[in-house]
Amino acid sequence: MTEASLSRPAESAGAGVAAEPPAGPVWLPTRALGRTVLLTGLLLLLGVALGRVDLVLLASPFAIGAAINLHRRPRAVPEVTITADEQHLVEGGQVDAGLTVANPDALGYDLVVVRTRTSPWLRLRHADRPFAITVPSDGWAAIDLPGEALRWGRQDVGPAAARAAACGGLLACRPIVTPARGVRVYPVTEPFNATEAMPAAAGLVGAHRSRRPGEGGELAGVRQFAPGDRLRRIDWRVSLRTRDLHVAYTLSDRDAEVLLLLDVLGEVGLPGGVRGSSSVLDTTVRAAAAISEHYLHRGDRVSLLEYGATARRLRPASGRRQYLTVLEWLLDVRPAPADTDQYDNVLAAHHVSSSALVVVLTPLVDPRAADMLAQLTQSGRYTVAVDTLPKDAAPPVRNQWTPAATRLWRMERENVLGRLREHGVPVVTWAGAGSLDLVLRDVARMASAPRGR
Repeated sequence: MTEASLSRPAESAGAGVAAEPPAGPVWLPTRALGRTVLLTGLLLLLGVALGRVDLVLLASPFAIGAAINLHRRPRAVPEVTITADEQHLVEGGQVDAGLTVANPDALGYDLVVVRTRTSPWLRLRHADRPFAITVPSDGWAAIDLPGEALRWGRQDVGPAAARAAACGGLLACRPIVTPARGVRVYPVTEPFNATEAMPAAAGLVGAHRSRRPGEGGELAGVRQFAPGDRLRRIDWRVSLRTRDLHVAYTLSDRDAEVLLLLDVLGEVGLPGGVRGSSSVLDTTVRAAAAISEHYLHRGDRVSLLEYGATARRLRPASGRRQYLTVLEWLLDVRPAPADTDQYDNVLAAHHVSSSALVVVLTPLVDPRAADMLAQLTQSGRYTVAVDTLPKDAAPPVRNQWTPAATRLWRMERENVLGRLREHGVPVVTWAGAGSLDLVLRDVARMASAPRGR
């Protein structure tokens, strides 16, 4: 057993989750009380039956000790509270969790045994063993559980259970169970930076050069003066040469909309935490966080959509508030496999802007994902596919035919990638910084090229 620290828990640790007392009698006799009563009664019966005073005197200490200890009985049960850090916690960060055991009764507890469960992705020190502490009357004791967060998501500290013994160990309360307390662990943002221009910019203001005339910093040309033109735009050299007023007009700077489409039809690979291997969902969530941070920092609008059973969607917005909302939204990403074709038209229920850049994060394992990419491209959307399948992903070995089946599956997947590229769907493997530069350059070039009628 491990001793607990008696330091007062910090108030900034966050509000805790307290236990509710169980229904019915909460203080029950222990085996020690049963043995005391049995031994005392047996000695008294033998003393009376055999007429031996020494046996009665031998039973007296047990009876007197039990009576003294049971003279004052506790009425309240211990109160167990789980505390956890409420600050911005990222994968690999330190977690400040703890347990607080309070005694609201006027009688002190002889011993309190506390034990808690934690999420496997929260490595808390000594959380796998019980704690034995003493709590004085009208006092409390704190148990510190420092540790490290290994993986993103909504992790739990708890539930925690406590059982107290009083009256010299003759009485014990029922186990007091405290519900678990959730800890939000945000995904670590992998470095990402795309320097290429967006294929289309359709907002009012922003940092991307558009193809529409307006107030901006990119010179588009010189034309004759028209009503409504500003005098500071007059090009005097051309005006003096042509004897007519001419003005220089520019291309407007506008923001762009980025739609991140997350393929959650299945999960491939084993998650190993922030320092281990990455599964498909790990790569998808971390890449989505990095791409969102990059474009939101530049003032663009970002929206998210799940391609799966729930089809959750986050509306497009910009700014730091949207970035925090994106991180909160990503915590609830779960694999949502489907055995039917009810999600073939998942995008039909949500309007996808024609000027939005659609970044599809998919492992390209389910055939419906490839069909969805082809439909997006054929509908005229600017689509980029990001391959999130781990390099070492392979099915578990079941028999001697598994390696051959794995090679055939990889060959078929390469054929699917080739057909997507033939249909004009750029596919790139996620590799952090600069992953989308080449494909964004090609998409922007195709967007600026004249289209045949």
